[in-house]
Order: sequence, then structure tokens, then C-alpha cells
Amino acid sequence: MECVREKLQIFVRRFGILNASCCEFCCDEQVSLVQSHILYGIRRMENPSMQQVADELGMDITTFSRQVKSLVGKGLVTRKTSQVDRRVSLLCLTDAGMDVMNKIDSYMETKIELVFSCMTSFEREVVTSSLGLLNEALAKADEETGHNINIACCN
Repeated sequence: MECVREKLQIFVRRFGILNASCCEFCCDEQVSLVQSHILYGIRRMENPSMQQVADELGMDITTFSRQVKSLVGKGLVTRKTSQVDRRVSLLCLTDAGMDVMNKIDSYMETKIELVFSCMTSFEREVVTSSLGLLNEALAKADEETGHNINIACCN
């Protein structure tokens, strides 16, 4: 398994996952990597509850709440009380939040296309399929153990 670990470690470094100020390069925003994941989750889920996004990202609600408060302060997210259950806060991207996401999307698409341009169409399909299989295996392991399987030792 050491070979797999080494390949994952190298991938994480090369993909830039450890870059704490990732979004400064693509959208000139002071948005952290965690915050960019939150923005993506909110957009993908369409007006989700705070708990839904926190669960999806595997974050405890206290840490998540602090990050959301920062995003609200930056004018990127709005937080409103659910009309169905007043204890639940719903999240939505503002127009400025959507602009940031569009800049991040454009940056990511350009970078991914650059990486994929070094591959044949068959290799692209293999990589995409393999990533899907890896994500499915992680989800299945999470389901079987009843908690998130975080490969990183510091999580």
C-alpha cells in the first residue's frame, strides 16, 4: 500500500490541495481552500442547510459556522432561517459569491485541461473513470464504517 500512499501524497501536492491561499491566484479573493469548498457545496446543493453542507464536507458544525460567518461578512453568502423549521439556517450564494465561483470554475477548467492535454483521450477516460471508482470506494467505506474515512493522517 505504500505505493498508493506515495501516489496520493504526490497528487495532493501537485494538485495544490495543500495551498492554503488557493483562490488568490484565480479570483483575487481572500478565500481559503476550505471556503472555496463551502461555496462549491452551497452552489451544488442549491440553498442547503448549514448542517447539510457541513456533513458533506466532513466538518464539525462549529468550525463550519465560523467559516460561513466569514463568507457572509465578505458578502459571498447569505444565511436565512428556514420557514419550515426555524432552527435550521439555509445558505445561498450572493451574486458576488457566484462571481467568485465562476472565476474559480474558469481557473480550474483551464488547469485541468492543461493537465489532460498531456494525455490521450483513452488516458483521460481511464483517469476520470478511476477517480469515480475511488470516490465510490471511499463512499462505500464511509457507509460500512459509519463515519468518514479520511485518508490524511491529520484529519
